[in-house]
Amino acid sequence: MAGIHEGPEFGIGDFVLLRELSLDAFMENLKLRFEKSKIYTYIGEVVVSVNPYKQLDIYNSSYVQEYKDREIYERPPHIFALADNAHKTMKRQSRDTCIVISGESGSGKTEASKIIMRYIAAVTNISGQKEVERVKDVLIKSNNILEAFGNAKTNRNDNSSRFGKYMDINFDFKGDPVGGHINNYLLEKSRVIYQHKGERNFHSFYQLLSGSQDAMLSEYKLTRDPQKYNFINQGGDPKVGSINDKQDFRGVMDALKATGFTSDEISTTWKIVAAILHLGNLEFVGEDDATINNQEEPSIIASLLGVTKDNLVKTLLSRVIAAGGQVVDKLLNVQEAQYANKAFSKALYDRLFTWIVGRINDAIDPKKGGIVGKNTVIGVLDIYGFEIFDNNSFEQFCINYCNEKLQQLFIELVLKQEQEEYMKEGIEWQHVDYFNNKIICDLVEIPHNGILAILDEACLNVGKITDETYLEAMAKKLSKHDRFTCRQLEPADKTLEHHRDFRIKHYAGDVTYSVIGFIDKNKDTLFMDFKRLLFNSSNAVLKSMWPEGAQSVNETSKRPITAGTAFKNSMIELVQNLASKIPYYVRCIKPNEVKSPLLFDDTRTRHQVMYLGLLENVRVRRAGFAFRMAYDRFLKRYKMICTKTWPNYKGQVVDGVRALIDSQGYSSDVKYGKSKIFIRSPQTLFALEKARTAKIPSVVLFLQKHTRGALARKRVKRLRAVYLIMHHYKRYKLRSYALACLEKFKNAKKMKDYGLSVQWPKPPNTLRATVEMLKKAHLRWRAFMILSRIPVADRPMMRLKVMAGDVLVGKRADWGVKRNWEGNYLASSKDNSNTADFVSAINTLKSKDQFKTILFSSYVKKTNKFNKTAERGLVITDKFIYKVDAKKKFKPMGHGQLLTQITGVSLTPGKDQLIIIHMSGGNDFVVSLENPAHEERVGELVGILVSHMHKILKSDLKVNISKSLNCMLGHKLRTVVVKETATNNGTVFKKEGDGLALYWPAS
Repeated sequence: MAGIHEGPEFGIGDFVLLRELSLDAFMENLKLRFEKSKIYTYIGEVVVSVNPYKQLDIYNSSYVQEYKDREIYERPPHIFALADNAHKTMKRQSRDTCIVISGESGSGKTEASKIIMRYIAAVTNISGQKEVERVKDVLIKSNNILEAFGNAKTNRNDNSSRFGKYMDINFDFKGDPVGGHINNYLLEKSRVIYQHKGERNFHSFYQLLSGSQDAMLSEYKLTRDPQKYNFINQGGDPKVGSINDKQDFRGVMDALKATGFTSDEISTTWKIVAAILHLGNLEFVGEDDATINNQEEPSIIASLLGVTKDNLVKTLLSRVIAAGGQVVDKLLNVQEAQYANKAFSKALYDRLFTWIVGRINDAIDPKKGGIVGKNTVIGVLDIYGFEIFDNNSFEQFCINYCNEKLQQLFIELVLKQEQEEYMKEGIEWQHVDYFNNKIICDLVEIPHNGILAILDEACLNVGKITDETYLEAMAKKLSKHDRFTCRQLEPADKTLEHHRDFRIKHYAGDVTYSVIGFIDKNKDTLFMDFKRLLFNSSNAVLKSMWPEGAQSVNETSKRPITAGTAFKNSMIELVQNLASKIPYYVRCIKPNEVKSPLLFDDTRTRHQVMYLGLLENVRVRRAGFAFRMAYDRFLKRYKMICTKTWPNYKGQVVDGVRALIDSQGYSSDVKYGKSKIFIRSPQTLFALEKARTAKIPSVVLFLQKHTRGALARKRVKRLRAVYLIMHHYKRYKLRSYALACLEKFKNAKKMKDYGLSVQWPKPPNTLRATVEMLKKAHLRWRAFMILSRIPVADRPMMRLKVMAGDVLVGKRADWGVKRNWEGNYLASSKDNSNTADFVSAINTLKSKDQFKTILFSSYVKKTNKFNKTAERGLVITDKFIYKVDAKKKFKPMGHGQLLTQITGVSLTPGKDQLIIIHMSGGNDFVVSLENPAHEERVGELVGILVSHMHKILKSDLKVNISKSLNCMLGHKLRTVVVKETATNNGTVFKKEGDGLALYWPAS
């Protein structure tokens, strides 16, 4: 649960569950959570937020998902939970909701509103509609613009909102944002012309000087030094460590473009800011009638505002008065001119800010976006916090009145909500004492005798009415009010200045106000001359900001409403608006004045806790019962601690809750409503949580066991199903492929090439290896079919021809493939008339060298290292190569050389019979085969050698085919070429240079 499941080291997450309900216990828990970086704590559904003064990684997308569509009690306290609850309630009930963010300046209100906006943007518009995306972008980026023109550095806060902002975000029936509307309240425009020491004017002035390009500054006749401009240099050093004005200017420019401001509108906006800077530097001199000392400034201002210099100067130095049908120009003295100039500057900035808010509203107006039908809203109120300064003027009075109204609404709505829930549930309401600040609100706003009514009366009086006479009027009319005092009523109180101060005992504490400037600020006087001047501007954007300038000089107009009354009316309207919605609250607290992430100022924080009414909020929320929860949720959460309700209770939910409570012995500490159980003391809830926590491990183990078993069974079933499907699918693919192959090769036996040209179907991945085997089988079958046509006796010869063809096809013109290969030609009478002598000589060699058969024999012409050509016989057996002398009855010439000494053969691509058998001993056989029939026998010899060498050496014999051949004779490298000759003397080897040439007959 949100209140207690973070762990005891972090304190209590919901103040309603405090064991002891006292201010000390409240402060102790708040301090502990701040020190542990737990900045959010609940009071029921109210979020108490403490400014951490440091970056916390608790707003990323994972946190968004953690809180999205969750009940507020399901997760640790967080502002996301409140935002989600407001959005969810709006969707479920189709009712408007609002989020009221309150607290003093520097407590983190503006940051809280931005966090809420970002969360709502993150959890909506899953469908990605373009218009919805645009609205979200405008809503988020408008913050940059409003902060630039409405926020300023104060002594309490570097980014203090100096205006009140209430934003309605419109949602469609799906809960997606489709538009919105912003209301702004009481911009502190006095800051435009004056700042306290250590403070700054609005951020926009410094952003313009720091971030704009040189060309822009030159056009506006500005320099980057803020100290040169009277309206922004009064606070001292303009630099702020936590603010980057240059970077912020770029962000504001991007936001203005994204929000839909045109280039002319953006230019006019910054021109007005620049004009105000120049207005602050005007020097009025003169004893009677004022004149302007530095004449270059009016020219610049006139150019920026799109008016003539003469008209501007006339408006600054005189005033048009219409009386009795006559129009008179009244010249102003120095003091009057200075006052008029400052009023003009304030009004100029105020109109600019109001116009900016209006333009943003135009961009996000749901009607302009084409949205029709009913839509609901979430209101977000980010408004000034209670302020007590050393010098409190009219602005602080209005701000503190605003906080009184909101506090009154807060107490009334919380009290009302609690009473309604108790009544709905049939539980007796416990009376709660709380401070009702209606008496303070009445002191300010009651007609006739309220402070604002007295102020308006003073402003309406004709004659010399001063702030002092206004103070005297208040002292007279409010003398019996115990919340108001001044020095006239309490002469002994020296903390109040005579004729200047009055004090109001606010709910948040006593505040002393200086009455000086109240009448002027309430009248908010701006001569019509300035309105006419700007209405006649050549700048259409600027002109649109001053529509009342169209009024004629002689035309009488209704007296404008005073600033105080306008603010009072807007506050009453705001409170009525908030009261019509389902409210959610964020109460922001500032832990110290030095912006330290470590310091918790107990006194300062205690004061805020008291004036925010947080303790009263806890009392109202408890009203006798610390905790309440719907029966079904309660039973689901705690059913495991009771055997009667675990694992499931069969019966009415309320009966199950009763059985659970009775089993734990807490019947006396609870009440049963119509849909909820109410628990009186936090100790009971803690005991229930402790019992639940003790049971959870065994429940988790039980669930894990069954879940793992179920998952394992499910996984096995899936695997079995997968394997079964795979098995049948493989069989199907195999059968399909086999049928496809049969179809392709059904006529292969009748084909000339036995299916060699048939394209195999593409096999499935699992059959690739099988298909390769099938291809080999097909090739073997094809070879068998081809060989079956060849007689058995011819097959050895065919094998030799195949071996020879592998190395000779395409490389030698003729290699004897068409004739019969006999091999042992010297044993044939066709080649050798003395076969008997040859057979006798070979038998002698066979018995001597133990070879088995003759592979090849033929007459040859050979050459030697002396380049001599001789006729010999060449005999190649299964073991040796022999040279025999045919003229000496085939007598061997020396010992035979082992076949294993052969390293390769060389021959030419022509028709000659030259063949070189390379030997490893450095003496090659260089011969030309001779036969009476002049048959081609080189191919036969190559086939025999390649086949036999592969058989005995298990490797391929190297065969070189080239027109120019190399050989070794007598251990010397020689080159052999073939040349055709016309002589008929037969083949002959001759020396040619360092090499040899075989002269081969041309025919």
